[in-house]
Amino acid sequence: MICFPNCKINIGLFVTEKRTDGYHNLETIFYPLTLCDILEITEGEKNEFTSSGMIIPGSRESNLCIKAYDSLREKYKLPPVKIHLHKAIPTGAGLGGGSSDAAFMLKLLNDYFSLNIDKEELLYTASKLGSDCAFFIENKTVFAKNKGDYFENISLDLKNYFLVLVKPDVHISTPDAFSLIKPRKAPYSLKNIDIAQISEWKNFITNDFEEPLFQKFPEIKNIKEKLYNAGALYASMSGSGSAVYGIFKDAVDLSEPFSGNFIWQGKL
Repeated sequence: MICFPNCKINIGLFVTEKRTDGYHNLETIFYPLTLCDILEITEGEKNEFTSSGMIIPGSRESNLCIKAYDSLREKYKLPPVKIHLHKAIPTGAGLGGGSSDAAFMLKLLNDYFSLNIDKEELLYTASKLGSDCAFFIENKTVFAKNKGDYFENISLDLKNYFLVLVKPDVHISTPDAFSLIKPRKAPYSLKNIDIAQISEWKNFITNDFEEPLFQKFPEIKNIKEKLYNAGALYASMSGSGSAVYGIFKDAVDLSEPFSGNFIWQGKL
């Protein structure tokens, strides 16, 4: 059985406080994209994990697909499975690709083995795998807060817009990014975001990671500036990673200006 774990972008990201458990509370909007990996499972004589496409950093044991399988294995007496992941979403980009793989693995196992796990349990299990994993269970636009695992539905529809996503050859680990942040109260309620004001978003919708990471990696700042120069209505870093996106009213082809970087262009 095959599924297609997609990624997301953050529209606005405010880091509001350091938690006693070592995590941070934040406020953001998660918006799903159609850029996706390919994940396949089949039954096997022993557990196997293989991958293709982009290189996946870290050990096999730390892979979130394996952790997702392990989180259900004992309770549901799962048999061994062969897992193949074709990686097309770049890592360290702030796009939630690994989190999406984990969430889709849970859903894939649930469907493949007819486990009849309800949505609430899937959400709970996903939230234990990573702060934004639970978002990909329902996979729809939400306002997120706390660790990024508490969601409120919002009506934000960007389907008439075009997105350009650019990631330079820079990998940013989440712990390193958070170490540069000084939490602050959210300056604006992202629940009040208005699509009619999209050309004004740049004046009040910000990503708290940009300022410290732009100083450390000026090439990321340059990408944002180039997206605005190309006519983006709004441009921002996504999450705590190195990917930067621009939202455009009409389709554009920016392959040449951003050659040498990972680039994805498509309808929202």
